[in-house]
Amino acid sequence: MAAKTATGDDSAMHSVAAAMRDAAATATEHAAQVKQSADEIGSSALHSLSRMTYTGSYILAYGVTYAAVFVAQSLPEENPIMLGFRDGGRAAMDELGGD
Repeated sequence: MAAKTATGDDSAMHSVAAAMRDAAATATEHAAQVKQSADEIGSSALHSLSRMTYTGSYILAYGVTYAAVFVAQSLPEENPIMLGFRDGGRAAMDELGGD
């Protein structure tokens, strides 16, 4: 009967060891999946933030440029404001061109 109990204990210990090994493997696989999901979410969030920044900058630049051109086109050609814009624009282009 002692041999039978030892064999039963060994069988139980092997079952417990196998269960622990399976649990460790499952936990490791789950942790890898969670890390991969977190990486994908982080990448997706960064892409969304980048896209929103680009879109906001585009809208701002378009709005400012469109408004400036609209105002400039609505003013008469030969007045002090337009002459100042024209001369200032030429001076800025000369500075940027290095002349």
